[in-house]
Amino acid sequence: MNHKEYLEAVNKLNDWARAYYTDDTPMASDDEYDALYHKVAEFESQNPNLKVIFSPTNRVGGEILEQFEKLAHKARMWSMEDIFSDDELLAWIERGDKRSQRFFVEPKFDGASLNLTYENGVLISAATRGDGSIGEDVTSNARVISSVPLQIPYSGLIEIRGEVVITKSDFEKINANRAKDGQNLLANPRNAAAGSLRQLDSSITKSRRLKFYPWGVGANELKFSTHSDMMDFVRSLGFLRDDFVRVCNSIDEIRQAYDELLSLRDEKPIMMDGMVVRVNSLSKCDELGFTVKFPKFMVAYKFPAIQKSAKLIDVALQVGRTGVVTPVGVLDGVEIDGAFVRNVTLHNFDEIERLGLMKGDMVCVIRSGDVIPKITDVYKARRDGQEVAISRPCKCPECGSELLDEGAFIKCQNLNCKARVVSSIIYFASKKCMNIDGLGDAIIELLYKNGKISSIIDIYRLDSSSFDGLEGFKSKKIENTLNAIKASQRPPLHRFITSLGIEHIGEVAAKKIATVYPNKWLDLSMDELLNLDGFGEAMALSYLEFMRVNHIKVVELLEYITPIIDEINTTQNIFSGKTVVITGTLSRPRDEIKAELESFGAKVSGSVSSKSDFVLSGESSGSKYQKALSLGIKIIDEIEYERLKNES
Repeated sequence: MNHKEYLEAVNKLNDWARAYYTDDTPMASDDEYDALYHKVAEFESQNPNLKVIFSPTNRVGGEILEQFEKLAHKARMWSMEDIFSDDELLAWIERGDKRSQRFFVEPKFDGASLNLTYENGVLISAATRGDGSIGEDVTSNARVISSVPLQIPYSGLIEIRGEVVITKSDFEKINANRAKDGQNLLANPRNAAAGSLRQLDSSITKSRRLKFYPWGVGANELKFSTHSDMMDFVRSLGFLRDDFVRVCNSIDEIRQAYDELLSLRDEKPIMMDGMVVRVNSLSKCDELGFTVKFPKFMVAYKFPAIQKSAKLIDVALQVGRTGVVTPVGVLDGVEIDGAFVRNVTLHNFDEIERLGLMKGDMVCVIRSGDVIPKITDVYKARRDGQEVAISRPCKCPECGSELLDEGAFIKCQNLNCKARVVSSIIYFASKKCMNIDGLGDAIIELLYKNGKISSIIDIYRLDSSSFDGLEGFKSKKIENTLNAIKASQRPPLHRFITSLGIEHIGEVAAKKIATVYPNKWLDLSMDELLNLDGFGEAMALSYLEFMRVNHIKVVELLEYITPIIDEINTTQNIFSGKTVVITGTLSRPRDEIKAELESFGAKVSGSVSSKSDFVLSGESSGSKYQKALSLGIKIIDEIEYERLKNES
């Protein structure tokens, strides 16, 4: 076999694999495939420098990684807003003037999101969603998934996004084999898919029978006008295609599609927890843009929760990082929607009293997709007198300290309580906070148990000797962990504020504080906090109280951490201090123009009102344009916008 014959053989093997795994129309027998595969492998062993990256021999697996490196997405991977009813669907359609739009719908498979990057027709990288901007590099694992093409007939740069899943039947086979081998059973197909994608040994990933279904693209050079046409093209490149994909022209057609898909819930080979609904027009998607968390042009219309009966055998108590003691219901165990449920949230003791719940009760439990299982009803008519009342605790289950009973919330006030300390450290190091790779829950528990850390600040006092005697820590893992800790010392300011674990202050609130008060976030007043959009008295009081009690600790932490503040160089012009609404299709992406206006000190609003100063209008402007006319708001086009922004 010469080099030309080798390349032809590689392409033939990939064509055969695509026909077998993706199209379900085999083009060759197993013996024929194996014989050609052997010739390719033999050529590569004799000519390692000529081996191509898209060779099917790269699907063998067996590569062992110390841990996953970080990999930035070229375009952000967004999560979706959930809706649960026709009323919420109608409300979503009415937001952003979507009534005249066509909608693309498809199943929302329950798996793990994956971003594949192709360049010059070759798969060059694969990453998990991560925090949306940066994921984990799982390229070696993606290459062993049979339905992920190593080579595609398209030379442009493209990020292809989709869901990695395990079919119900394959999941059952995997668990049957694990049971025979005396291994713990996997919880459900969704968790199994996510865990399989993140195996350090790619041969384990290969054995898990994963499948990849594309649902979108990130960075790309495509010129399609609709999402449906774009996905038809993507799926033509050699990816799996589900048979339930369609374009709807009205809300009635969306409802009809939803009902039809829901009726197929049990028949579908892959678990799904709803239906994705998105605006089909890509220019309209650009116009609608994004909120802080979600795209405005797509939602997940979730299926109703599945209900099952189970027996409540006990109530466990968990202490969170703020000291709140949360009751957790312990069930005798019930399978719901592919997951074996033993624990359910009870929220707080007021909820227990509202339900009239007792230990030993038969209860109604619901679970929907990734929603935490919960009790919705108590079958009191089935009581036999053996039930036991659930009493409110007086002592902390972890440290034994007296608890403060505030009604709905019961709190441990002991700042040195192990549960509070460990929970706060875990939260601090988590992905959505400081994102310290290598410091997961189990590692933090281990370090705490062995006296290596007793507070958040101790993370930054760790050195290589701190890991002496700890099981599983080899020199490379120690080096990687310490490097990750060092890398976290210059986080964006909003991430640092989020990581402090202030009650009611999540990522969105932290971003507002960091954006508006980047230089005085540590010493804010009540009025300053209440001036922030969306801040109420409870949020402001929580922030103030935390900073009052923990001021010294935060200052000490800042000796090790230097948060990065995004410098905003505001250019003064006619838009400074004005409220601007953008509508229609423009020559530049809407987010780009919005960022530019904000750099001028303008506020960009999503709706027209009497307080609006300008409406920047592009092609196909709709109701916002008409409303601006009726209110007498100044309407400008892009030409006038460019002229005005350059005037001082």
